[in-house]
Amino acid sequence: MTRFLKIIILTFALISVSAYAKLGPMGPETKYRTNFGRCPSKAAGTLTLELVREFERFHSLKDVKELILKDDLSQKHFLSEYKISYDPLKNFLHFKFDCPKPLMKVQLYKSSGVDSYEAILVDNGELFDPTYEVLLRQEKKIQRDLPYLALPVGEMDEDVQMGITKLINKMSPESRSKLSEIIVNESNNLTIILSVQGHPSSVFMGNSFWSEKIEKLDKIVSYMEAKKKVPAVINLTNDKKVVVKFNE
Repeated sequence: MTRFLKIIILTFALISVSAYAKLGPMGPETKYRTNFGRCPSKAAGTLTLELVREFERFHSLKDVKELILKDDLSQKHFLSEYKISYDPLKNFLHFKFDCPKPLMKVQLYKSSGVDSYEAILVDNGELFDPTYEVLLRQEKKIQRDLPYLALPVGEMDEDVQMGITKLINKMSPESRSKLSEIIVNESNNLTIILSVQGHPSSVFMGNSFWSEKIEKLDKIVSYMEAKKKVPAVINLTNDKKVVVKFNE
């Protein structure tokens, strides 16, 4: 084989590799499957299509994950976690999404007490746009009304936010089903309003030891339920004693 012929063959080979690199993304359409988890299917479906389009540009999972981070797609589509895998032999993408459980509607008041805005507190302690609840209700993934959390501040303090999240997550299902409202004042004193047999019960928790006090509250609620009694006030501000008052 002459040196000239070798150069021609090598040049043709390089052109072929270059053409393949350009044509690769234009090959067979990528197949995919999505596990929505607890996510609203509309939001998860829209995200899936966006990520598939990004993947088909260069068949790069790295590009897909960089897009999620760059455009903050987890927050925009309400994800708490995600996993993406690819089978090159089958040209098959698998998306596994999950979303947090909504706990409460949060009413954030500015110092004037007039202006306010709403958010949704979820079980990982984050605040989501109210659209999240709307999408879940449209798909009947939320059946009952969410309780309210009222805060007389412009922005939610992170410690208070996480404290309340842990508190709700720790409540027994029996107590949580009766939860109507949580109120936090400027001194971080916490008040819980329960709806017991259609009647309100005010629970004063003070500004400390919430986790320990919620265990006491669960026992009180269970006992009162068994006795068919409705307490008007449950005072737990003193972590050493419990005071329960009934309407006369």
